Amino acid sequence: MTRSNGRTVRDLRRENRTAVLRRLYFDGPLSRFSLGPATGLSSGSVSNVVAELVAEGLVEEAGSVDSAGGRPRILLRVAPDSGRMIGVDVGETRVRVELFDLTLTELARAERPLAPSEQGAGRYEVGVVVDHIRDGIAEVLRTADVPAEALLGVGIGVPGIVERTAEDGAVVHGQTIGWDAVPLERLLRAAVDLPAGVPYRIDNGARTLGQAEMWFGAGRGATSAVVVLFGSGVGACVTTDPSGPGRALEWGHLKVRVRGRRCRCGAQGCLEAYAGAGALLERWREAGGEPPAGAGEEAGLAALASSAYPADGGAPDPAAVAVLAETAEYLGAGFADLVNLFQPERILVGGWAGLLLGPRFLAEVEEHARAYALAYPAARVTLGMGTLGPDAVTVGAAILPLADFFARGGRREPPAPVEAAPAWTETLRERTAH
Repeated sequence: MTRSNGRTVRDLRRENRTAVLRRLYFDGPLSRFSLGPATGLSSGSVSNVVAELVAEGLVEEAGSVDSAGGRPRILLRVAPDSGRMIGVDVGETRVRVELFDLTLTELARAERPLAPSEQGAGRYEVGVVVDHIRDGIAEVLRTADVPAEALLGVGIGVPGIVERTAEDGAVVHGQTIGWDAVPLERLLRAAVDLPAGVPYRIDNGARTLGQAEMWFGAGRGATSAVVVLFGSGVGACVTTDPSGPGRALEWGHLKVRVRGRRCRCGAQGCLEAYAGAGALLERWREAGGEPPAGAGEEAGLAALASSAYPADGGAPDPAAVAVLAETAEYLGAGFADLVNLFQPERILVGGWAGLLLGPRFLAEVEEHARAYALAYPAARVTLGMGTLGPDAVTVGAAILPLADFFARGGRREPPAPVEAAPAWTETLRERTAH
């Protein structure tokens, strides 16, 4: 049956189920009585939808509360065990795979370091990354004893720009890691032993980081924010409209110095050429510092930080101090550009390098940012650290199939055509509105 506005009865039922699931997920546990005003549905519609969801195992009872003069009201919540999601962070030092229940509680994890031998000159071997994802997915399912059929989907955060094509699904353009139109979704479908109906949702890692912080972290409640990913590279996700999704920015390739240092992307003067982890270690070495021989970027950056801020109260390394002071100014100038362009309420710092260095020199970065930015927007922005830690990208990646599942009313249907945009806009609208 089709109504005059073109929406079918099935559409209305799906929308009602979506409304109830979202409200229980973000605000639950709630009673049937509370769900009416919270969703705008009639008591009859709420009862019908709840009965369906309980029968399908998506919703369960979660205690009761006293009512004014009547019987106690039964509380309802989304059942944590009614679905599983996998989040994958294809970082530039490791591939991290995590398995979550429906409430994003971690059930298992696997990590595969990306050794220098697996990285060609300026590139990450596609086959190695695909193998790491395949093996990590198999490991977390085996560790948690979860059948692949229980998965709602696999979300993956990657470095680079992601486009979607009808033929290959998600295609990754990662110029800084040597990926030129890599058909990652097609490669994963061929390599990973999962049922054909399990969807893959692949997006930029900064965007998944931003989504996680907006849903569950330091961005919660903000109407506009920029979440910065500071690691081997530098990226950002901007959310300027609470009714829409975030947008990935190649912020690290904003130019901070004309004819400056050569960046991994091939251009000169990029912010990443001064603030990326590899660039920091190179600049420290040029200034006379001594990064640990043969150490990876994470160990090297930890050594740089301890040299500049010695925990034992000893004398700091002047070269390390000078490099980090200059980096704070470059980052401050980059933050000022974000302030001037987007006028956000908050700028939040995440990523493994951001978590390592941010608490030590964020105040200095903020001082430079306010000095370089226009006074009016600078006075209205707060700078702070993300709160979800090193797992933020995997959490945000797992949100992608979860939000898509909610948008379908909790139905396990085949994924949308690969050329379609991810179906999570409405979920983010609901989340950021409350």
